[in-house]
Amino acid sequence: MLKVDQLDVFYGNIHALKGVSLDVQEGEIVTLIGANGAGKSTLLKTLSGLLKPKNGTIQYLSNTIAGKPAQEIVKAGISHVPEGRRVFSNMTVEENLELGAFLRKDSKEIQKDIQKVYTTFPRLLERRKQLSGTLSGGEQQMLAMGRAIMAKPKLLLLDEPSMGLAPLMVKTIFEIIEDINRGGTTILLVEQNAHMALSVANRAYVIETGRVTVSGTAAELQASEEIKNAYLGGH
Repeated sequence: MLKVDQLDVFYGNIHALKGVSLDVQEGEIVTLIGANGAGKSTLLKTLSGLLKPKNGTIQYLSNTIAGKPAQEIVKAGISHVPEGRRVFSNMTVEENLELGAFLRKDSKEIQKDIQKVYTTFPRLLERRKQLSGTLSGGEQQMLAMGRAIMAKPKLLLLDEPSMGLAPLMVKTIFEIIEDINRGGTTILLVEQNAHMALSVANRAYVIETGRVTVSGTAAELQASEEIKNAYLGGH
């Protein structure tokens, strides 16, 4: 579904990604783990058209998308939930969801899909007329994910969905990620909580200082002493 080959990306003067190659198969959850500043978020921004690569290729459903405008990439079926949630705080929950469907023309289906989002995230239904800036961090994360789903993506890019959330909310968010995946959406997940990420993923890549250093099944990485010591607190 997605194939990244020898990707080089500069962020200002920083060589943020150095020859990164990876692939995501349809129906998978693939996670990227690594320390802060390793290049994980830069990769998602490049995949979603927010950054342009210097070298390398990105193939999505056999089409080249490297360097294409972000709205074209959304149209092609890739949605990005950025780090820090980025909801429109002076708009209501429902207005945020409607905005997620701004490239769609099927207004009847859009209303049905809003109801589906409310089924997935019941808290958003309770708060549908509330300004999103007044929501809790966990509720804003739900809204950011719901808004991305409104674009009807085939591939969902999630950047640090558990950041700053209470442990119980983290568990809820990861259960929802699994539900979205079971509904047919492929997921590429960037997550510092390696325990949780590897517990839901099929496969994983480790990124260190802009390079992929380890890849394998989630089970292989969970069993690796090196990965345990570096990212799983030695457990």
